[in-house]
Amino acid sequence: MSGRIERRFAELEEAGRGGLITFLCAGDPDPALSAEILAGLPAAGADLIEIGMPFSDPMADGPAIQAGNLRALNCGMSLAKTLDLVRGLRRSDETTPVVLMGYYNPIWRYGPERFLDDARAAGVDGLIVVDLPPEEDDELCLPALGRGLCFVRLVTPTTDDRRLPKVLSNTSGFLYYVSVTGITGTKAPLADQVGAAVARLRRHTTLPVAVGFGIREPAQAAAIARIADAAVVGSALVAHIADSLDSNGRAMPGLKETLLAKVRELAAAVQSARNGTT
Repeated sequence: MSGRIERRFAELEEAGRGGLITFLCAGDPDPALSAEILAGLPAAGADLIEIGMPFSDPMADGPAIQAGNLRALNCGMSLAKTLDLVRGLRRSDETTPVVLMGYYNPIWRYGPERFLDDARAAGVDGLIVVDLPPEEDDELCLPALGRGLCFVRLVTPTTDDRRLPKVLSNTSGFLYYVSVTGITGTKAPLADQVGAAVARLRRHTTLPVAVGFGIREPAQAAAIARIADAAVVGSALVAHIADSLDSNGRAMPGLKETLLAKVRELAAAVQSARNGTT
């Protein structure tokens, strides 16, 4: 397990609370503002940061994140520039874990071995590659683990007990439970169902369990933080960016400040979730 990821979840456990994981597309709404927003996330309360690797066909993502990917690509964002964003973040923050999330095609075009070396050197801690199943572990997962990068796996409501051991076989860092069937940001999770699912996963693994897909508001994040080790919020933040652009697609004044304020609200809810104040 990556040292930063392991330490952060250990800190959260010691503090007796769940964590907040934020997701944003690299380069959205433009590379410069994206860098500023990412740099502000730790102070706003993000315990871990997921950064989406822009791709033209993000098949597991809903309309909000699909649009964020396209905005980033239209601004010239690339995988190399995504790694540059991580390098920039590491100049101001050496402790917050960073996980890159996306699809295999851009990595394949970049060159898998080169990508893993460059990601590790840039300060990346882990990867979530949505379209690489465990049967393809030789392709990227095992080489990543060999370089000290975590390979975080998605588990869905349809992952049964026969499939689960295969999914867990080389998973590290944390387990990402997809709380609803379907694409990101289109349904809200039900706490009772999520609780039962997390309890089942904990019978099979000691890895921390993060829950995402459909968590938009502080109260929802708090409800998940009472159940799981972390709540993941992505589509709501990406949608906030979209709502803060002018008719020409340029960021309106205050976008960064209002987005980070939303993260602070989510973080406050998550941090107080287990002491009964939310």
